[in-house]
Amino acid sequence: MRALRKVNLANQVEVVRDGQQALDYLFGEGEFAGRTNDAATAVVLLDINLPRVGGLDVLTRIRAHERTRLVPVVMLTSSDEERDRLRSYQGGCNSFVRKPLDFNEFAQTVARLGIYWVVTNEPV
Repeated sequence: MRALRKVNLANQVEVVRDGQQALDYLFGEGEFAGRTNDAATAVVLLDINLPRVGGLDVLTRIRAHERTRLVPVVMLTSSDEERDRLRSYQGGCNSFVRKPLDFNEFAQTVARLGIYWVVTNEPV
């Protein structure tokens, strides 16, 4: 079973299982080599505690690459740690959101984030 799933919403949502797979997807590497990047990524929702490559390291790579430098990145965490919020903003995230532990509340939060970043926000 492939861990990447397409979630059928108004806009296409790609879900990956860890930080390395997120990088591979964004930059067309690894299992995503040859993936066309025709459609610009509208927003990246990035968990701070990803396996293999942590969310803050993924954020650093996103901000370091010319093609992804301006893509909005929302950091998600269940942590109450002030240092996580501070490090995320210092790394260049556009928003920091504490994710609810309840799945239904989490899904609603993600939907609201999507509406803001895809519909309401004026991109560069």
